[in-house]
Amino acid sequence: MRPTLVFLQTQCLLCVFVGVCVPDVVGSLPHALPWHVSCPSRCVCQIKPWFSPDSVYHEAPTVDCNDLLLTKLPLPIPTNTHTLRLQSNLLSEIDTALLHRLPNLTDLDLSQNRFTRVRTITQSSSLPSLLSLHLEENHLSRLPDGSFSSLPTLQELFLSHNNVHSIAPGAFTGLDSLLRLHINNNRLTTVDPRWFRSLPHLEVLMLGGNPVEVLPERGFQALKSLRSLVLGGMGLRSLAEKALEGLEGLESLSFYDNRLTKVPTQALRRVPGLKFLDLNKNRIKLIETGDFRDMIHLKELGLNNMEELVSIERAALENLPELTKLEITNNPRLSYIHPQAFLQLSRLESLMLNSNSLSAVHQHIMLSLPSLQEVSLHSNPLRCDCLFHWAAKEASHPHSEDTQTDARTARMVRFIQPQATLCSEPPELRARRVREVSSREMSASCLPMIPTSSLPSYVGVREGGKLVLHCRALAEPQPELYWVTPSGLRLGPAPSHASKHLPAPAPCHSLTASEGFNHTSASSASPSQDDTPCNPSRPYQLLPEGTLEMNKVTPSEAGLYTCVAENALGADTRSVTVGVHGREKKRKRGVAANIKRYPLYRADARLEVREVGQHYAILSWQTGRNFPSTRLSWQAIYSNAHTPTYTTRILAGTQSFNLTHLQAETFYRVCLHLGVSEGAKHSGRRSRESKKTHCVSFRTKDVPEPQPSLQLSPELTSTAVTLLLLALILLLLAGQGWDTEGAGKYHSTVLQDIKSPKALVVNQKTEGSNKHTPEQSDKLLLHQDC
Repeated sequence: MRPTLVFLQTQCLLCVFVGVCVPDVVGSLPHALPWHVSCPSRCVCQIKPWFSPDSVYHEAPTVDCNDLLLTKLPLPIPTNTHTLRLQSNLLSEIDTALLHRLPNLTDLDLSQNRFTRVRTITQSSSLPSLLSLHLEENHLSRLPDGSFSSLPTLQELFLSHNNVHSIAPGAFTGLDSLLRLHINNNRLTTVDPRWFRSLPHLEVLMLGGNPVEVLPERGFQALKSLRSLVLGGMGLRSLAEKALEGLEGLESLSFYDNRLTKVPTQALRRVPGLKFLDLNKNRIKLIETGDFRDMIHLKELGLNNMEELVSIERAALENLPELTKLEITNNPRLSYIHPQAFLQLSRLESLMLNSNSLSAVHQHIMLSLPSLQEVSLHSNPLRCDCLFHWAAKEASHPHSEDTQTDARTARMVRFIQPQATLCSEPPELRARRVREVSSREMSASCLPMIPTSSLPSYVGVREGGKLVLHCRALAEPQPELYWVTPSGLRLGPAPSHASKHLPAPAPCHSLTASEGFNHTSASSASPSQDDTPCNPSRPYQLLPEGTLEMNKVTPSEAGLYTCVAENALGADTRSVTVGVHGREKKRKRGVAANIKRYPLYRADARLEVREVGQHYAILSWQTGRNFPSTRLSWQAIYSNAHTPTYTTRILAGTQSFNLTHLQAETFYRVCLHLGVSEGAKHSGRRSRESKKTHCVSFRTKDVPEPQPSLQLSPELTSTAVTLLLLALILLLLAGQGWDTEGAGKYHSTVLQDIKSPKALVVNQKTEGSNKHTPEQSDKLLLHQDC
């Protein structure tokens, strides 16, 4: 046993030595060692580390002749040279016979010289050991057939940043071993599928920076081994469905800095093994439903630096089981991420959302990401209200009574740069760190808010073109969105909280409202079968999330468009001015020049009283324009007293109003103030015309007086019953024992007593009075008379 124990101890000490000492020794080795050979004048000869294209480490004898303004090869070059560096010289030709005397030459760097023809380097006999050739930043313009046929073992070819505008179909013939081809930043305007037929083992293709606006279908089909494709900075506007067909092994794809307006979903579906996707710096406006659905191998996705991105729609990213990192940053107009935008992202760990225009990240988003570990939200105008309860400081320390849902949201999610993650709204929490705000300080409900970044103040479109306006809003409860056109038409779903007092509005363009002191709501009746559909003559289309589209725009569609977001708590509006430019005329500069083409904003509304009650009045008006700044004011009128004036904002498109909480039997004066938004006030005369006030007076109904009714008090009822019983007893006694004379005499006496004043008083109290009970003396008097 003892030799075995000694052996184990020796092995342990050896492991400790290898794990601790060897890394220190290797790290202390110099990056370059002296190479004692006859070195060319002014050059440096050293033994340097070098990694092959397939990442194999070598100690390479290197001759470094960079930045020497050489016009020809320096001499003598050692025959054992592995790497020859001639970067940043003045070489335009080269004596290839000297290169052929270097049997071990593996890496040749001729970048930043003055070569105009590649044949000056590759002609005559071959270079059997050359693996890497650098020719970037020269003056190459054409690649003829067989340009590199003398380099059978070449694995890396760098041709970027030249002036190459023409490549022959067989230019790469003979490069059967090529793994990496860098031909980016040249002047190519097309991609020829024949270029790649001689590159069966190519793994990396850098093609970006060439002015290629359209990729051919199946253009890369011959590249069966391709793993990485870079197509950045090419000016691509769209991608054909089969543009990437045949790239079954592609793992990394970049479309950085192109002009894509939509995610090329159909083309991406042809690349089933994609793991890394870069769509940064494109012109995409919406990440739409299903854009990234079922990309089951995707691990990282970049959607950064998009100037026009405004929204990420519901289920935009769905069923991405391998996605671990998602970057959506530096998008200045991105203000909306649907609460259900991310579905089935079971492994997402890092969510980067900084430097956008986001006011909130909905709690449902956090619930849908069970593996999330870190989130970046700094440099956003965050609104710390009910939608941000998940980020409150108690979230990372849940109490025992918390529900299961709260526990899920309360898991430890790290904020990246928490010091810079600040509240922007409400004012009382401004500049507070989100992690330091408690949920008790955040409101329990959220008013709708349309971010200013989602809609510009002015949009120009050519006549006959297509207009697209995006409007989004987050709130709790979720708000409904609708649009009001320049002609006052309302485009959108009918609100769900109608008032029972309101008249049925005309279809499409008449909106009604019910007003309390602190509540405004809208309602619209559904058009009947005989009604004309909403705006049938104009090609409006309202998408579910609030986008308004219009095809074949005419000058009559120019003007002010207003988006309204409304829920049970309130509403928010944003207006955009649309200018339509003629086809034959040049576009005039400035918004003021285009305003002249708009229809005149005339205050042609006529305020009317439709119905008056004791405590309410229904008013209506008709107008042929969109007035987003409309107000309604009312005041009670008394002869000898000054009463306050109340005012409320009227949502754009509203043409009826139920004024409630009024006093009965009172005169009121109500005024309608029409106006336009700040973005449309470019002309003083038009603004003055649009601010005309319309007033009307009325009197609320009287309160009806209560009708008198016969009501007997309990005391008087008891007295009346007693008197009736006494009278009945007397009548029975008189009928049994008295004679006719005596009876007649008694009967006369009784009638006479009943007609006496005291008997009348008792009778009045019994029948009608409910103010007091009869006096005891009255009762006794009647009894004595009887």
